[in-house]
Amino acid sequence: MGSKMEGPSAPAVRRDPYEVLSVSRDSSDQEIKTAYRKLALKYHPDKNGSNPEASERFKEVAYSYSILSDPEKRRQYDSAGFEAIDTEGMDMEIDLSNLGTVNTMFAALFSKLGVPIKTTISANVLEEALNGTVTIRPLPIGTSVSGKVEKQSAHFFGVTINEQQADAGIVVRVTSAAQSKFKLLYFEQDGNLGYGLALQEDSEKTGKVTSAGMYFLHFQVYRMDSTVNALAMAKDPEASFFKRLEGLQPCEVSELKAGTHIFAVYGDNFFKTATYTIEALCAKTYEDTTEKLKEIEAQILRKRTELRQFETEYRKALARFQEVTTRYSQEKQSVDEMLKQRDNIHSTFTVTRTANNSSGHSSNGSSSKVPSDDLKSETSPVDDFISEGKDKKKKWFNLNLKGSEKRL
Repeated sequence: MGSKMEGPSAPAVRRDPYEVLSVSRDSSDQEIKTAYRKLALKYHPDKNGSNPEASERFKEVAYSYSILSDPEKRRQYDSAGFEAIDTEGMDMEIDLSNLGTVNTMFAALFSKLGVPIKTTISANVLEEALNGTVTIRPLPIGTSVSGKVEKQSAHFFGVTINEQQADAGIVVRVTSAAQSKFKLLYFEQDGNLGYGLALQEDSEKTGKVTSAGMYFLHFQVYRMDSTVNALAMAKDPEASFFKRLEGLQPCEVSELKAGTHIFAVYGDNFFKTATYTIEALCAKTYEDTTEKLKEIEAQILRKRTELRQFETEYRKALARFQEVTTRYSQEKQSVDEMLKQRDNIHSTFTVTRTANNSSGHSSNGSSSKVPSDDLKSETSPVDDFISEGKDKKKKWFNLNLKGSEKRL
């Protein structure tokens, strides 16, 4: 059975992250990253398969780094400790080489569904680089190389630049038309002819390809980490907009000196090889594009600050909107009920005629019998006039009859 995939859960007993990484509270980001990589390599499960304590230390190191590598989480921890940190939103790195088949399949499924998963680099690759035993292929400026790299393996390239190219700036990009998942790595000389990992960029889908790039252009360039607050954003869909730019993190290296620099393409696919094309460019021939990048980076940073302020305004307005819409529903219901009561009251002003009304029952439910003599005495003048006319007609008719009898 494969080992359990490490998730975002914190270690059972949490120690001070600075203590775990053996750094001081005023350490720079680069010092923290260097300490983390050394400890991560030391306790990597690949190298300590029979030592369960090393696996726990590796998790503790990764958890501590996830706090101190994020400026906001580091600030929160420095001010209020672990209580200020939302552990459910912590993003951890998982080691594909240490996963069983079942866990790897689940990880692949989540990645396919668009759930960002951060993965670590195989300890074998890092150790070979530190020992200087890797094969390095030349990648001249202005050229590209295509290839296929196996999962959890890396192809290394050497980019040699002169003073003029170093002053102008260098760009190294990797693309995959097959939308493979990969990492672009940058290594620095680490003594004894070995190389230590200094930068890494995970591929992102851009249009119909996946790509990753590193830009050494003498001004601060930012990388986008799509896993930042990914779990928290899933719980609050609106946060996916406001937190979108929070994934921008400054790259630690913004320029290269003349000499040979080592880059690598690391296969990060779950089951298959990664196809790629890597190219090295001098910014001298892309001056307009470089200026546009510098401008858009500054615009995005300003926009991030604006969004932080706007989110506060938006949340307040949204709360007020929900308050007034709730009152609107209540007021509407209240008015409907009052008008209904009013209509019911209006409808009571009526005389209800029943089937027994002809027998003398009044509308109020009471009944009385009227004597027939009284009914005769209570005739109207009109009735008297009609009755009188009938009597006169009878008399006239009788007179005519008597006259006719005499003649006969």
